[in-house]
Formats: sequence, structure tokens, C-alpha cells
Amino acid sequence: MSRSVAIVLFDDVEVLDACGPFEVFSVANRVADRAGSARPFEVSLVGIDDRPVVARGGMRIGVDTTIDDPRGYDVVVIPGGVVDAVEKNARVLEWLQRTRPGAELVASVCTGAFVLAAAGLLDTRPVTTHWEDLEQLSARWPALVVHEAVRYIDHGDLATSAGISAGLDLALHLVARWAGADHALATASQMDYDWSGAEHP
Repeated sequence: MSRSVAIVLFDDVEVLDACGPFEVFSVANRVADRAGSARPFEVSLVGIDDRPVVARGGMRIGVDTTIDDPRGYDVVVIPGGVVDAVEKNARVLEWLQRTRPGAELVASVCTGAFVLAAAGLLDTRPVTTHWEDLEQLSARWPALVVHEAVRYIDHGDLATSAGISAGLDLALHLVARWAGADHALATASQMDYDWSGAEHP
């Protein structure tokens, strides 16, 4: 089964937060191609509007579609970066709330957790974010159970990861979850990424 994945892009997105999971899912598809099996992911880069975003550091990234597109997705990934404007953007929050019921999983990387919290999609289950932002996340949403010293936390329908490179670990975990551990290990090997596949709480 191929899962449709939306990676949401916005100005000042952290490059690796967005492009890291994209690369994992892309390489997982290449591994499937070589094995003659079905591709596990169909990834779309979803913008707030249709112009390229300017990521942190000035990298310009084009989008495939926008949040005005009525389609749903199996997996929604919210990267981090400078998210102040995004978490106050009513259109983004409404899109997340509208998309959430039909999604198998909603996930955040790094400070993307703040966007999910602002949309009311985080609950009292454990979550995490970048180590610099743990206290702020907890202070702004006291009901959240914020964990430190973990790379990612997956509850099945909700997942959050720590900062930047932890998004790679979460994405590889999702490859293992849906395509199998061997497929995830082959993906990590193809990326020349040191990943053990160990589970996290």
C-alpha cells in the first residue's frame, strides 16, 4: 500500500526538517523500485500558497500544491524552523484541523510541534521537540507532557520528533513501521546514515 504524504512548507522552514524526511521517503521508494515492489510513499510538498518558500539560510524550495487543494493525505508532516507566523496563520490551522480526521498519522519535526499545538492537535500524550524549545512548549501548553532526551515519540496516529536530524530517525522509523525493518535498514544504508532501528518511547 502506498501512502500519500504531505510535507508542509513555509518561509523560514528548517531545511533538514523538511528535506530530511523527503529524502528518506524518496530513497525508500528507490529501494522498492530496485526490489521490484510497490513504492511505499507518494510525497507532496504543500505550501501555504503556490510560490516557492524561502527556507532558513535562503534556500528556495518549490511546492507541488497548496493547502487550498481539497485532497486528503494519509500522512501529514509539519517541519520546524521559525514557526511564529505559521502557528498564527488561521488558514494553516484550519487546514490541519480539516485534514487530521482522515489522516492515518500527523507528525512534527522539531518546532513543528508548536504548529500542531496551536491547531489543537496535541493532547496529553507525551510529545517532544528541539531541546532548546522544550521549556517554551511546556510553558505555553501546560497540559502537554513534554519529554526530553528522546529522538522521537510515535503514538500511532500522532508522532513528534526532536530537532532537525531527529526527523530522519522518525522518517526511517515510519519506513520500518509501514514497509518493514529490512526496508528501513536498506534505506538508511543507501543514505549512508547510521541508524540502528531501535525503538523509542
